[in-house]
Amino acid sequence: MKRFSHLLSSLLLPILLGAEKPSLEDIEKQLSRPILTADQSLEEVQAFCESRVPDVPDFKEPNAWLKESTRIRREVLDKIVFRGSEGKKWRNAKTKVVWDEVMENLPGYRIRKLRFEILPGWWAPALLYEPEKLSGKVPVVVNVNGHGSAGKALDYKQIRCINQAKRGMLALNVEWIGMGQLRKGVVHYQLGQLDLCGTSGLTPFFLNCSRALDLLLSHPNADPERVAVAGLSGGGWQTIFFSSLDHRVKLANPVAGYSSFKTRARHFSDLGDSEQTPNDLATIADYTHLTAMLSDRALLLTKNAQDKCCFAAPHSLPPLMEAAKPKFALLGREKFLRSHINHDPGTHNFEKDNRQQLYRILGDVFYPKNPDYDWKEIPSGDEVKTYDELVVPLPEDNLNFNKIALRLAKDLPRNPFPKRQTTPEGFRRLASNLLKETIHFTNYEAKADIIAEEKLDEMKVIHRLFRFGKEWSSPATEFVPAKPKGTVLLVGDSGRAKLAKEVARALAEGKRVLAIDPFYFGESKIRTHDFLFAILVAAVGERPLGIQASQIAASASWLRENAGTAVEIRSYGPRSSLFALIAAVLEKKAIGSLEAHDSLKSLKEILNNNWGANKYPELLCFGLLEHFDVPLLKSLAQPSKVTLLP
Repeated sequence: MKRFSHLLSSLLLPILLGAEKPSLEDIEKQLSRPILTADQSLEEVQAFCESRVPDVPDFKEPNAWLKESTRIRREVLDKIVFRGSEGKKWRNAKTKVVWDEVMENLPGYRIRKLRFEILPGWWAPALLYEPEKLSGKVPVVVNVNGHGSAGKALDYKQIRCINQAKRGMLALNVEWIGMGQLRKGVVHYQLGQLDLCGTSGLTPFFLNCSRALDLLLSHPNADPERVAVAGLSGGGWQTIFFSSLDHRVKLANPVAGYSSFKTRARHFSDLGDSEQTPNDLATIADYTHLTAMLSDRALLLTKNAQDKCCFAAPHSLPPLMEAAKPKFALLGREKFLRSHINHDPGTHNFEKDNRQQLYRILGDVFYPKNPDYDWKEIPSGDEVKTYDELVVPLPEDNLNFNKIALRLAKDLPRNPFPKRQTTPEGFRRLASNLLKETIHFTNYEAKADIIAEEKLDEMKVIHRLFRFGKEWSSPATEFVPAKPKGTVLLVGDSGRAKLAKEVARALAEGKRVLAIDPFYFGESKIRTHDFLFAILVAAVGERPLGIQASQIAASASWLRENAGTAVEIRSYGPRSSLFALIAAVLEKKAIGSLEAHDSLKSLKEILNNNWGANKYPELLCFGLLEHFDVPLLKSLAQPSKVTLLP
């Protein structure tokens, strides 16, 4: 009889539990309930970024401003552009140039084909437009360009170079990284792979221009006192960035290429790509600073009136001119600052009107005493060459971002404390502190407001709005059984609304469950231009990965305090599993274990999969792989139990 009663109880228990357990449909409905207000995530990231962008300070003494410019230039080069040991080696490498065929019998000029090393093993093609008759020292112009698939063969770029050569200048037509002949296997969002390895992915873009100028100035007829750089779009960005930091440039003409970081936070068309938004730049300078730093030289800011691509004149030009005008005036160089708004065609272009403004300032600055100089464009459209005619032979094993990152990663991670003898516990403490610095961890105190509360049978469902400091909000749905037998925090790459089965599983185990959407995921996903905002977060000095790990750690701490038991985290997806793992390392008091589904087994999988910041911005955290990988992070999480699952 006793045995029969036990058997009966065993048979009835699942039925009784099933009666109390909410259905998947009920769970999905609760998880899908909106908690954030419309565009709340967007507004928070805008305010977060905008508030961290520095203003250009006022100066009353010219020398004080020049001294500040020198400091900014030095710090941006040392701490941003050439960050990392490999970047420093590339910076000091000699420029290698290989000359190829010469295209002769052109009207007043010749085209010399060449290639040069951006950095050891990565060659870029270029074309030197050389006046047919050369004597004495002549001006030189580096012509860069943006995201046009034809690269150096773009007709408007060829015409620009031809016109410069016909005016007696040496014009270098440089290929843009990721375009033209450098399209194969190169996407600029992959530069974050170098960042992950602790070497700035910005370095190749800067060296692309710097090496080009090196070889141009090596020409026997080059005048180092008359050096200009001009470019459109991405090339406009390259123009201002390089020219502000390299004092060899005496005149810069960025066309529709950039705006202030503050402008970008409010005008989505201006949100820059990875190279335009490098890690931590805004901790030193905004693009307003870089613009003003041309005040001891010459600057023509060209914008387009109805630019549908980016950096349209009405919103992008005023803040730049407001920053630059006082500095040019301070140095008594007002006439060397010009702006031009193009109305014909007024779209994203470097067509005739914009080109003629360039020819005009080239004449005024480089040929001030030449009354015969004519800034009107010399018709040259019938001299434009085809893409194939301008091809320059490149090595078949030419490098790219991914190949470089894979090479760098071979010796990573490396021991961050090679000269320190310490105990295992001491190493864990030191490594945890370094991890905090690397991801820019913030020790938030979470506050959880109740937005709504209801019941599913005997279970409470609480819709919460978590707040982390004054900056971030995250939505969460909490399921609280009558007598919980443990606590689970759930997070997933697809957001909490897709975690119904995972919630049901935890509830079936009798657990209290909190499903949350941290920064950038689920309901917290930024409605528009999301990954570009994530990149901007890193540019203003923070890290998306650090924000996510900090929010999870703070949520777990809150949950432990309110539930009274250690928290088990269950993550679903490679991205959420990484920041959950880091949270487990840095919040041992609250987090008892981590069950990571579909987790990366190594950060090197990011490189092997050739992922870019356009898909996985938080994974490309600067310097993370330099000293850490998943096995080490798992070890550092001890005594918390970490299980990595398929």
